[in-house]
Amino acid sequence: MRYNLIHSTLYEYKQSVSSYHSITCLCPRTTPNQVLGEFTLTVTPEPAELTERTDFFGNTVHYFSIQKPHRQLRVIAQSSVESIYLNPELPIVKSATCREAAGAFQMDIGLKSEVLQYLLPSPFVYWDDDIRRYARDCFPADRSLYESVVDFCGKIFREFTFDSKFSTVNTPIKTVLREKKGVCQDFSHLAIAGLRSLGFPARYVSGYLETLPPPGKKKLQGSDASHAWISAYIPGIGWCDFDPTNDVVPRERHLTTAWGRDYGDVPPLKGILFSSGRQKLRVEVDVLPVG
Repeated sequence: MRYNLIHSTLYEYKQSVSSYHSITCLCPRTTPNQVLGEFTLTVTPEPAELTERTDFFGNTVHYFSIQKPHRQLRVIAQSSVESIYLNPELPIVKSATCREAAGAFQMDIGLKSEVLQYLLPSPFVYWDDDIRRYARDCFPADRSLYESVVDFCGKIFREFTFDSKFSTVNTPIKTVLREKKGVCQDFSHLAIAGLRSLGFPARYVSGYLETLPPPGKKKLQGSDASHAWISAYIPGIGWCDFDPTNDVVPRERHLTTAWGRDYGDVPPLKGILFSSGRQKLRVEVDVLPVG
């Protein structure tokens, strides 16, 4: 599958902004299942500086600064991506059991050092006994860890309601667990917290999911959105992706932009502006299959 991705962000300010500094995380990664073709980042007004670098997690990020007054800021990221999945079979057979995996993460010093950052609490992912209890019954000792993660994500999918108006980026995981609703970011943070609470490393994945219009309807421009899911480390296999929002194992229609410990490591845009007025934000995303 080949896709063209367009991610457009528009800020409109009530009063003029004199200076703006931003870091964007909008460039898709190249992975064993995905190849990045072209990528362009267009910023209006034209920035005084625009640089590219690789962050600690291997993501491509861009820094830009605007040093002249403006009332509107537009950032457009355009990408071409090829999604490649050669083996449709789920790798359950080779998966270690939960007991074996837990032992590996405790006793294998090299493995533990490799995944340690994904085992510890992070700014948006933390847990207590309630979260640990919620996850524990999905991870019996003699069951494969892969199957257990699939089951846990399915539990979140069945018991939680998607509600785009319920939460913000700062809504605590405990609130999401209590109210049983949220969005993909919330469900991913909860799944990661549950896994880490039991000693299993998990990371946050940001990207896009191609949405399909109702039968007989044309897909509307800008109707797609950013998406989030998780990746868990399975001894004997490596990092495997799971989507608790949709209860699926990500395949061709999931396109990876970046990963980190939680959302705070990979927001699409984060910045500092100098202004005394309010702002309006509009985001439009298009995931367009080619051919």
